[in-house]
Amino acid sequence: MKLQYFGHSTFLITVADKKILFDPFITPNELAKDIDIKQIEADYILVTHGHEDHVADVEAIAKNTGAVVVSNFEVVSWFQEKGLENVHPMNHGGSKTFNFGNVKYVNAIHSSTLPDGTPGGNPGGFVVSTEEGTFYFAGDTALTYDMKLIGEEFKLDFAIMPIGDNFTMGIKDACKAADFVGTNKFIGMHYDTFPYIQIDEQDVKKSAQEAGKELIMLNIGEIITL
Repeated sequence: MKLQYFGHSTFLITVADKKILFDPFITPNELAKDIDIKQIEADYILVTHGHEDHVADVEAIAKNTGAVVVSNFEVVSWFQEKGLENVHPMNHGGSKTFNFGNVKYVNAIHSSTLPDGTPGGNPGGFVVSTEEGTFYFAGDTALTYDMKLIGEEFKLDFAIMPIGDNFTMGIKDACKAADFVGTNKFIGMHYDTFPYIQIDEQDVKKSAQEAGKELIMLNIGEIITL
């Protein structure tokens, strides 16, 4: 599968000829100013929770592409009120098979309020199982023992997890999370976008190396194959 990074927590993963976009926050992100959202193709948009830095471009990209918006019931309902019809609501512990593979909505420890103050339900993450591989997209979360359930149920090829600290896990807890979910390879997200989550990349890479983990940190716009 191919993975492209658009900054912050926004990734586009291509699997089974389908394009899955996660947590699109691009136009307000100065670090991603060279990305034109009108050029982004998506078949699905998976949204972990309602914070503005995860939903800012959902409406525009969904209307431009016709992508199916997948999130918890509250977030999906909020977008339906904005005129989006191609949606699929989920909730914690539930799974659904789409035409690229199976998606399970799993727990996250965070908060979730939509940009206009509407409650965004409980935040979550996604485990995506496909013929090309299985991965965990953590969303914004703290380290939690619930992650061990993911490791018991799935054999992950990699995970995508926050490392920016302050609002989410930092690198040390992310390395523990990798142990819990059963992978030594993870891609870092949710760092450097704001002053609160700026990190020392060399220190972070050193911490991951000392923990025996393969940490992948991508440049905005970069594409890799996993």
